[in-house]
Amino acid sequence: MFTKTLSFALLLATATAFAESDPCSQPSPEEMAAAVGAKLPPRPWHVANIWWEFEGEIEEFNSLEIDVTVDRDVPETYNLYISPCGLAKISGLQFYGGIQTNINGWPSKDKRVRVHSGRGAIFSRWSADLRTPIGLDHVRVAGEDCLVESAGYEGEFASVRRPVKWQKGTYTWSVTKGETVEHKGGRATWFTCSLKDHSGGERLEVGSLLFEGEDFTYWPRHSAFVEVYSTSIIPRSNIPKVNVAFGWPRINGKTAAVKRAHALYPSATLGTAGSPDCAKVIADGEKCVVQVGPIFKRDETKRRHVLDIK
Repeated sequence: MFTKTLSFALLLATATAFAESDPCSQPSPEEMAAAVGAKLPPRPWHVANIWWEFEGEIEEFNSLEIDVTVDRDVPETYNLYISPCGLAKISGLQFYGGIQTNINGWPSKDKRVRVHSGRGAIFSRWSADLRTPIGLDHVRVAGEDCLVESAGYEGEFASVRRPVKWQKGTYTWSVTKGETVEHKGGRATWFTCSLKDHSGGERLEVGSLLFEGEDFTYWPRHSAFVEVYSTSIIPRSNIPKVNVAFGWPRINGKTAAVKRAHALYPSATLGTAGSPDCAKVIADGEKCVVQVGPIFKRDETKRRHVLDIK
């Protein structure tokens, strides 16, 4: 009896220690899917998307800011992409960005060998038609630790990434218009991405990307998402249990005039890349909160629903 009691106590202590070291721990996606009779699609998984619809286009675009709050530390044993800018267009040119548990890319424009730097922030843009290659002359790094990439496996894009040890807390991911220069016989403008830590840390410049044009219009909507992705070092990441809150978008330093907001959960039935159903989005005042947890069976009529933000 004493031995059994001791063994159980050790098992309980081990489980408690593991839970404390990994506050995001859940069973594997395969185990959770099997428990509810669900089929796992290929990664990456957009577990939840949020869309804000504005009153109209914003002329003379100069800056975008989105606050994001993560409720716990997410270990680098997961591939989690928190994107407060899930998709944006300025004068038809697409970009996105956010924070990841495992950024990767090339250490320089000349040394194109993929390296992995752990936690970091990312800023990427696509070519106008998504098919014409866009080179690294569109990328300007903010420091020697930055990574870069230009490729076409997700449409032709150019990207800058920078290590930052983000953790539980609130951050502002932003893009700000910079100087306009001559580029390939026309005018083009640098936009700089930064990440601000609300706990008192300095605003970290992530890097800059060059966009063709001089005056820009921001399209009449905005999106954010939470994604479980794949890397060569972690090809089949588990799904972390975590809550992520996205604030109200700010354009040119002002709160955007939002007509409505809604959540969208991808599925093959909607003609999009699928994801296991493991997230719910709720409105909390001005915030949209993505609650990521166990896999479940979602009512197909509720793959899109209104978020009553105030």
